[in-house]
Amino acid sequence: MSDGIRASRLPMRRNQWLLLLAIAGFLGPALLALVAFRIIPTAIAIAQSLGTRDGLGFANYVSLFESPTFLNSVYVTLLFNLIVNPVQIVIAIALALLLNQTIPARTLGRIAIFLPVAAPLAVASLVWGIAMRPSDGALNAILAYLNIPAQPWLTSADQSLLSIMIIVTWAGVGYWTVFLIAGLKEIPEDLYEAATIDGAGWWKCLFVVTLPMLKRTILFVLVANTVGNFLIFAPVQILTRGGPQGSTNLFIYEIYQLGFSFADIAAASAGVVILVSLMLVFVALQFRLLRSG
Repeated sequence: MSDGIRASRLPMRRNQWLLLLAIAGFLGPALLALVAFRIIPTAIAIAQSLGTRDGLGFANYVSLFESPTFLNSVYVTLLFNLIVNPVQIVIAIALALLLNQTIPARTLGRIAIFLPVAAPLAVASLVWGIAMRPSDGALNAILAYLNIPAQPWLTSADQSLLSIMIIVTWAGVGYWTVFLIAGLKEIPEDLYEAATIDGAGWWKCLFVVTLPMLKRTILFVLVANTVGNFLIFAPVQILTRGGPQGSTNLFIYEIYQLGFSFADIAAASAGVVILVSLMLVFVALQFRLLRSG
């Protein structure tokens, strides 16, 4: 009897080992990449940020927070994200709602909305930079046709950050629209039918059915969009170099300047740690505000 039980356990143990090997085969490369490209660089950055001539300390952090240029980059980055993130999400939701309806040329509209995503942000930045030239740019030509005065766009400290927001929104909003359309497809039609029977119109259905059921998708899009916007670099590097007058000196560009222009790796590493900490705070707040009941 015991020999039969042992014999039956052998195939079970063999199957368990095979399952573990299969799991390791699928997860192993991803875990190695996570350790090699995320955990180890993070540990190195933290160690470098604490490195001083006298050993370990917070001198690099103190010097950063005493720097007006660094503090300005923090302010510009927070202002940029507080404006561009809600604007992009609202536009993406509006486009998703529109393109989820049965309207003429709906497929063509979806393709047109997604096309900017196919262009690298660096290429899009160059195209927009040409269009935003104060003297011969296409945007000012359109404004002149409408009898509106020409605008300085990227050459003005008052409009340069707004110009970067326009470029980033144009390039990215179609990507988030696709996720929101997929989320809308997952909402059961029965909920809309029940709400309509109860006398709910389109607007009431939007706030009672659509947005609550879309909350998890919106949370994912908001978090991913926030992380992406904290790391916006190409438009600033290509078009403004942080100017004019530091008006577009985003955090990630300031870190680039510290590390590559001034060769201050310790200060740049401290900046990376601060940047990641800020992103974690923003993401935690978003999870807090949009957590599901």
